[in-house]
Amino acid sequence: MKKNLKKKIPLITIVTVCLNSQKNIQKCLKSVATQNYPKNKIEHIVIDGGSTDKTIKILKKNSKNIKYWHSKKDKGLYDAMNIGISKARGDIIGILNSDDYFYQNSFKIVSKYFLNNEIDFLFGSVIKDRIYHNFFPEKIYHKFNIYPSHSISFFIKRRAQNIIGKYDLRYKNCADRDFIFRVLRSDLKGTATKKKEILGKFSMFGQSSKLNFFEKIFEEIKIRINNRQNIIKILILYFLYSIYYFKNLIINKLKNKIKFV
Repeated sequence: MKKNLKKKIPLITIVTVCLNSQKNIQKCLKSVATQNYPKNKIEHIVIDGGSTDKTIKILKKNSKNIKYWHSKKDKGLYDAMNIGISKARGDIIGILNSDDYFYQNSFKIVSKYFLNNEIDFLFGSVIKDRIYHNFFPEKIYHKFNIYPSHSISFFIKRRAQNIIGKYDLRYKNCADRDFIFRVLRSDLKGTATKKKEILGKFSMFGQSSKLNFFEKIFEEIKIRINNRQNIIKILILYFLYSIYYFKNLIINKLKNKIKFV
């Protein structure tokens, strides 16, 4: 029984995109290399956008644990992800940003779900400012802040990735949201890990954290329109989310003001 299980162990490809990531890249790379998972079943691909700091030196130092890496200018985050995905040979593909890292048993958990369930993709629990977990696909149609795909938590079969296609470069900041829309509108099946099955730590300071409210919201509106969501529902969502956002902004400013009085 054990021999058959070993034959079924999937090859997991992790794509990491980086640019001037000397501060966090070592921890990121180590979290893949030290997984409690067969080393010959891990494929780590690193796409560097032309770093000018010590990132390249760190990549060279860790090259024995990296299946493929290069450093050259690209068209940005999602273009680099697409390049990495095109080079993936794994049965399952995951994205690990350079300032994030996996916990040691992450691949074991991921493998278990794909082996024991007829699924095409998986959402794992992840820690950010709190634990994010579970999978509620219907929420995407009435909630703006949907769970992104290019984080520690999301894994997809390479076959399913090929069906959905790559990240759409028309969206500079939120192509991951468009990708999730396309996944959920397809016939692919997915599930989520249990809350306690946390795959890793997701940075509070990624690209999305640097966007202002209007940059993020207008791109998401564009994505929803292009994915044929009802325009009236989109406008209602925009109105409600704007109230929620600015209400919290005012509350937080008042709290901070009280603290310094």
